[in-house]
Amino acid sequence: MTIRKVLNVGGGNKSIAIPDCFQGWQQDLLDIDPRGNPDIVCDSREMTRLPPAIYDAVYCSHNLEHYYRHDVYRVLAGFWHVLKADGFAVIVVPDLADLMRTVVARQLDIDDFLYDSRMGPIAVCDVIYGFATEIERSGHDFYAHKTGFTQQSLVKVLQTARFPEVFGKSENLNVVAVAFKQSPNDEQRRLFNLPPSARAVG
Repeated sequence: MTIRKVLNVGGGNKSIAIPDCFQGWQQDLLDIDPRGNPDIVCDSREMTRLPPAIYDAVYCSHNLEHYYRHDVYRVLAGFWHVLKADGFAVIVVPDLADLMRTVVARQLDIDDFLYDSRMGPIAVCDVIYGFATEIERSGHDFYAHKTGFTQQSLVKVLQTARFPEVFGKSENLNVVAVAFKQSPNDEQRRLFNLPPSARAVG
């Protein structure tokens, strides 16, 4: 039986759960911060130095926004590099459009409380600029946010990065996108509840 492999990019440590769709998969953790004991200590912008086409999937949650927009394309080129021909990437980033709607609807100021997370209380400014407590505690500015996305803009960035089939949705102040190197097969369509005929959806 072939074991499918997922590369968790910027996941911090393996105690942080990844989506159920990867249950039973081998997870390799890649992170720039060695404190979480990653399998691969690496800046996400340097992933093209890894062996090519060895992962069935890439999972990247709340990492892409930590790079300047021009460097985002270097990270995505790394995703493309390590993925097999039928591979895909699942990407989660803060949804700035949903954030702005929430701020207006709740009449929040930039330092106001937004929600509780596993890391502690999150303020509006944490979503925009990065979690201030972690930046201060770690002493590393790579935890700061250097760009941001909406559902539409993330889909566009992924398409520009050569992923021909991209599906995006907004949920709980996040954008979740699934990007395929080629048209998803039947198993992948069932896994992500995609329509029979794949097309880019922003």
